[in-house]
Amino acid sequence: MADAIAVGPPKLEKKPVKFSNLLLGAGLNMFEVTTLGQPLEVVKTTMAANRGDSFAGALSRVWSRGGILGYYQGLIPWAWIEASTKGAVLLFVASEAEYYAKSFGASDFISGISGGMAGGVAQAYATMGFCTCMKTVEITQHKIAQAGVKPPSTWATFMDIYRKEGIRGINKGVNAVAIRQTTNWGSRFGLSRLAESGIRRVTGKEEGQKLGSAEKILASGLGGGLSAWNQPIEVIRVEMQSKTEDPKRPKNLTVGKTFNYIYSNNGLKGLYRGVTPRIGLGVWQTICMVALGDMAKEAVEKLTGDKVTAKH
Repeated sequence: MADAIAVGPPKLEKKPVKFSNLLLGAGLNMFEVTTLGQPLEVVKTTMAANRGDSFAGALSRVWSRGGILGYYQGLIPWAWIEASTKGAVLLFVASEAEYYAKSFGASDFISGISGGMAGGVAQAYATMGFCTCMKTVEITQHKIAQAGVKPPSTWATFMDIYRKEGIRGINKGVNAVAIRQTTNWGSRFGLSRLAESGIRRVTGKEEGQKLGSAEKILASGLGGGLSAWNQPIEVIRVEMQSKTEDPKRPKNLTVGKTFNYIYSNNGLKGLYRGVTPRIGLGVWQTICMVALGDMAKEAVEKLTGDKVTAKH
């Protein structure tokens, strides 16, 4: 009788971070933000900063800042810098965090959430903090272009904040961005997986069986839309970074102080201002990543000659 061959657990390997994956992520993010992404971001930020505005009022306020170009304030360079770099930060850090979570015995589901949450925090402190701050400054500062007065350029505004407040000034609200990103990725991953399981049950598909494009869009859209439950931290982030003048606003805002200020002035409703365009932004991001992902994946593979392994 032949000796039984002992089969150990599969060897744990770290996922490689490929250039083709980074290129795909940056390309899709750049397309998303340059099309509908930035207009939705501008409306969301305007509503969060001017909490008395209705949706129509916010659209009108944005239009008054320069017509159609008002909807693209902060796109160049801040939104482009953020879009082209945040994917790389996420992939590098999430890959490491997922590997170490698995090495401690975590399941694929838990390690996936852990990787996404760690990547979200890294995104905030590495690149998104100063980018969101500068976008918000541009969107919320009062229109100062008067007859014969030239408004400062985006770089002049950046340098003015840096001279007055240093690195902390251009990273104002970064802790709120970190909380938003880590809860975003954790809930988006978990809720998308729950939605996928529900779709499989309804359609009679087995666990692990591939979903169609429409089903993937639905699952990811539900995950992205329902992740807007953390809109209060987004409103807090905008208020911390806002240049809207209010003498009643406390100095040296922290996340806690900002929460109390918004709640005392606008109540619970004020903490959810801008949630509608944020849900729309989540749906648009999903359409870009899922519906356009396959076409982009094919183009990147032809360009680099490298197989893309990133999920989108």
